[in-house]
Amino acid sequence: MKASKTVMDFKDQIDINRLPEHIAIIMDGNGRWAKNQGKFRVFGHESGVLSVKDIVEGCVEIGVKYLTVYAFSTENWNRPIEEVNALMELLISTINQEAETLNKNNIKLNAIGDLKSLPQKCIDDLAAAMDKTKANTKCTLTLALSYSAKWEIVEAARKIAEQVKDGKLAINQVDEQLFASQLTTVNMPDPELMIRTSGEHRISNYLLWQMAYTELYFTETLWPDFRREHLYEAIVDYQKRERRFGKISEQLN
Repeated sequence: MKASKTVMDFKDQIDINRLPEHIAIIMDGNGRWAKNQGKFRVFGHESGVLSVKDIVEGCVEIGVKYLTVYAFSTENWNRPIEEVNALMELLISTINQEAETLNKNNIKLNAIGDLKSLPQKCIDDLAAAMDKTKANTKCTLTLALSYSAKWEIVEAARKIAEQVKDGKLAINQVDEQLFASQLTTVNMPDPELMIRTSGEHRISNYLLWQMAYTELYFTETLWPDFRREHLYEAIVDYQKRERRFGKISEQLN
């Protein structure tokens, strides 16, 4: 009852007309959570899936249109091979289990990152799930997989350079809008709110270009303990902030 009351308390404080259209999350703390339970790290990752489900449902419940979660960074490939393999197996099983649920709830599945570096089974299952949910419109859930913001920016610069080299693009045509069109997030707005769990205060090579004006929210809560009441608390905090974009307060009134 207490948790339910907390959910309602924060949910009731949310101004539905001022929701962040796009929320990005760094899901941190699975390993530490498992260690605290006396379990292997993979147990934390498995428990973290439950948090993803609840947060997606929470976003749909109040009307958040885009949710992007940092599921696997390029740096994560440097983890012990056993953990990487377990993460890939968990990704495959979760995609297979949840694709139909996403469809029933009108949620579109998307993915960004160096997807070609994933195991072929992941690539195939991910492509199938994205195709199955591509017509859905209520919320877009994007998985950042084998993702690195620096990799993304370099890839965008390379694509632009190739177009200039081939004479398809003039140097003076290259501006912020054109550069953004070459990023993996071209079909979604920049995130207004970024949440990171577990008490770390870094953005860890995540959506560096897109988060130029994003409000950052850090919480001590470990990801497997993060639920929609925490999401709603973060949104309430976001709505108390003044987003000036270089202007002064008086110009916003």
